[in-house]
Amino acid sequence: MWRWAFGGPVGALVVYEALRVLRGTPIDVVALKRMSVLDPMTVATTLAETAALLVPPVWRVTEWLAPLLVVVWVVVSSLGRMVVLRRVDAQLRARPRTVMVLQAVRMAALAGSFAAWLACLRKAAQFAVNGPIAMGQEPNLVLYCALMIVTTLGMFTLWAVVSWTLSVAPLLAMLRNLGVSASLAAAFRLGPMRSKLVEINLVMGIVKIALIVLALVFSACPLPFESVATPEFMTWWYVGVTVLYFVASDFFHVVRLVSYLELWKVYDVEGLLSHSG
Repeated sequence: MWRWAFGGPVGALVVYEALRVLRGTPIDVVALKRMSVLDPMTVATTLAETAALLVPPVWRVTEWLAPLLVVVWVVVSSLGRMVVLRRVDAQLRARPRTVMVLQAVRMAALAGSFAAWLACLRKAAQFAVNGPIAMGQEPNLVLYCALMIVTTLGMFTLWAVVSWTLSVAPLLAMLRNLGVSASLAAAFRLGPMRSKLVEINLVMGIVKIALIVLALVFSACPLPFESVATPEFMTWWYVGVTVLYFVASDFFHVVRLVSYLELWKVYDVEGLLSHSG
């Protein structure tokens, strides 16, 4: 519920600002409607011209909106995670400030991963599209799409493998009553738990990819009946698919948090037994 309490108002605010930018920007709507996948170069040119008009006003909105949303997200998500974990285990200590700082660190790392992903996509475009065009050849769009898919899946998997430390650090702060640096240091010194945490993160990453694929499949289901389906039906169908995706994603997010907690309990009991033995 805390995700929806954040996402609902933020979604409405983003839609409002997007509509305001669109109303104030002279976009060639007719050219956008004429776009076809059969003529990719014309589509690319049209999108580039549209982006050149939209980027300046969008950037002006982003300059004040993005920092505000990040700050609010850090606060809301930290308190939300803490409430969920304490509902699962009432013995966990409330560490709101520490959890907020750790969440801010995780957000910075996530932003860095997105920056690296975009840099890789620019390199792929330079290699498969801009390079051939500069030499007077046809751009290799199939190669570009293949590189884009491989890069996206690779970055997604890499984040799943390395981000477990940033995800488990707030839990350690609540379990051991630790500060920010101590929690991060403890997250890197979990011994035999490390492989299990990586496994959980990888499985949850695979589940997230599966949810995205299912959402794409369900979104494409009514396309063969598009000629007889009303625009209102198509709109509500896509809204329903989006809501179902977010509900499933939220559920598995909680599953991951609880998995971390239960795994810690198992290894903590085993450690006490071996120490007693």
